Formats: sequence, structure tokens, C-alpha cells
Amino acid sequence: MNRRTLLKSGGTALLGLGLGGCRPAGPPRVSPVRPARPRLNLAPVHVSWDRVIRTTVGLRPHRDGGFVLRTDKLDDKVLVHNYGHGGAGMSLAWGCGTLVGDLVQPAGRRRVAVIGCGSPGLTTARQLQRRGYDVTIYAAAVPPDTTSNMSWAGYTPTSGLILPERRTPEWDAQFRSAAEVSYRQLQLMVGPRYGVYWIDSYNATDDPNPRPGGGGDSDLVPEHLRTGQDREVLGPGEHPFPTRYAIRQSNLAIEPSIYLDALVQDFQAFGGRIVIKRFESRRDLAALPEPVIVNCTGLGSFSLFEDEELVPVKGQLTFLVPQPEVNYRASAQLPDNSNASINPRRDGIVVGNSQERGVWSLEPNEEIRRRNVDNAIAFFSRMEPPAAGARLTRSEAPRVAPAVESFFDWGDTAVAPRRSIAS
Repeated sequence: MNRRTLLKSGGTALLGLGLGGCRPAGPPRVSPVRPARPRLNLAPVHVSWDRVIRTTVGLRPHRDGGFVLRTDKLDDKVLVHNYGHGGAGMSLAWGCGTLVGDLVQPAGRRRVAVIGCGSPGLTTARQLQRRGYDVTIYAAAVPPDTTSNMSWAGYTPTSGLILPERRTPEWDAQFRSAAEVSYRQLQLMVGPRYGVYWIDSYNATDDPNPRPGGGGDSDLVPEHLRTGQDREVLGPGEHPFPTRYAIRQSNLAIEPSIYLDALVQDFQAFGGRIVIKRFESRRDLAALPEPVIVNCTGLGSFSLFEDEELVPVKGQLTFLVPQPEVNYRASAQLPDNSNASINPRRDGIVVGNSQERGVWSLEPNEEIRRRNVDNAIAFFSRMEPPAAGARLTRSEAPRVAPAVESFFDWGDTAVAPRRSIAS
């Protein structure tokens, strides 16, 4: 499935704050004469309106020109900007935090104020603590009330990030460094304490072949690396979905409520302080006692620093009653070009997502909510149940970890400039 096509058409999407592996990433690795393998026994997903427990809304801080990561001045203070990550904030945060440390170091000051307590702010604060800095976080909201808590959450480093034509060699170098550091860091955090884990993602489709063309990343990632190291095409009779094929890939998933709470605990355990404070202007920031300030305010930079390129991209998730036995992600494009998707978490099964550019409202969009749930009911009710007495197929960590390039999907980074869309 090509998410860029979906963005242009305005259809409901599967991924957005971000599910990776939904669009076929390369030619199928399957021989037409290969013997059929035993069918997967995936736990059925129970989707119905009486199982809906809540709908959440978050605003992604998108810039067509990509995230901002640079040094500035605020009176006699050193100011470092780290914001505008779109739907890739959870994915790139550790690497961007490392780059912030490189920018802060020449100042020679040991006390730092980090503004913002979402994923970019918390990870930046932890990376600075690892270098011996005394860090205080100032924020108007803390987990579970940050935008990061409202995300789909996974390693999707190019999700809604930048328009391909706006990339520069300097920005590419920053992105590549941030993506690689973050990928390594998240691998080290796999386990129940941080809520980071590997999960199988299935894209159910009647055509496993990618569309011709592709993203604008040929200057950054060679073709042979963009295909996905562990991509597997399952044929008729090998999977339970009501389509001819299912494409399976491994993804790194994140449970936002577990992950962010653990980061807060780590930050405080290493001597960090959190101060609840709202900033109305640069003057408020200049009054802070710390000589170095790191701006991780996301959309707050629209008013604080008059960055008019920042635009909100509203995302919406609907949750069903949790099903611990469902431990895989799945998505499919429906005949009307809309989509159905599920993402299981401990706090519920996420159904669908949305992407509405330029919308500041935090109220759920009822039309999108109904479409997401109805599509999930229509598709997942047609899954074949597991064979009687069969052992359920479980997601497992990949035998060989996919290369970081496997998660790059530049063809889906642009955010459509008009109409309500879903990703």
C-alpha cells in the first residue's frame, strides 16, 4: 500500500503517528513455485462499537522544511532549538538529543534548562545528564498530558517529516545521524520497563508488488537497502486475512504511557527537576536562571519564536478494550481506497489514525472516528479464526535486525496541503 497515494486522496489511513511497514518496501521475495507454508494462527481481533473505550487527539508539530536543530542567542544566553519533528518525534528524539549535546558543549556551561516534557524534551534532558549537565525541565504539561502520549508510537523516522524538495545535504546529515543513534538506543531499551518491543506488522493486500517510482531518497539510501531486510510475502492460504497476500515486517513499537513515565523516573533519579511553568514570550525564557536553554516546545515555537512554517497536523486514535492475545499490527486498503488498521497496546487496541493539516482543535472528528471503527469492523470481522486447538502465532524479535534504512520511507513524508486527511 502506498501511503503517499492515500494522503493525496484523503482516505483514512493506517499509520500515522506512525506505523511502519505498511507500504510494500520492495519486490516480493517469493518464488511462485514455492510450496505453501502452514497458515498463520493469529488471534482474531474483536472490533465492535460496544468495545470502544476512548478517542484521543494530538497535534503533530510539522514543518515542510523539516525539524529545526541549531544554536541561537537569547540575550546573553545560549539558545538551542530542537523542534518540528512532525510524526517522527518519538523516533528521532534520542539522536536529536545527542546532537543537542554537541551544540551545547562549546558554551562551557553546566546548567541547562530544557523547555518541554514530551519525548524530545525528556530524551534531550537525559542525553545532557549523561554528559554531566545539571538539567531542569520547564513545561506547561507533563506525561500523561503531552502530545507524545497521544501518538501511535513506533520507530518511523520519516513519518510526516519533510517535503522531499526541501531537503538539503546539511539537513540530511543531521537526520541520518539522529535516526541511527535513536535506532540503537531504542534497541537497548526493549523490555517491559520502557514499553519498547519488536512486533510483527502485516499489510494485507491483493497485490504485493510496490508501485513504480518511489521516494526521493536515492541520494541518501541505496535501493538495495530500501527494500527491508526481513520483509516476507505470505501467499494464499498462509495467512488469515481476507486478501490474497499479506506482507510481514518487523517493527519497533513503543507504549507511550509506559515509555514516557519511565523517562521521567530516570530523569528525576539522576537529579533532574521538573518545574511546571508556562511561557508566553521570549522575555519569560530570558528570565530563567540557567545560562543555556534548549527549546523543545514543538508547536509552542509558533508563538514563542514566531516560526510561521510550523503547522499542526491533527492526529486521532480510537481505542478498543485491550486484547492481550493480539500481539501483531495489521492494516489493509479497502476497495473504496480507505483503510483499516489495528495496533495492540496494553492500554487498548488502537483503531485507525488521522492526519488533518492546519487543524488546531483538540476535539475528536466524529466523521473520522466512525470511518476508522467501521472500516476495522468491516475488514477484521472477515479474518479466518485460528484452527481449533492450534497454538497462536506470536510476534518475535527478528533473527537479524533490519537495517536502519529499512525504516526510511521518503515517499510518504509529505503532508498534503489541503483537505482533511488520514495517514
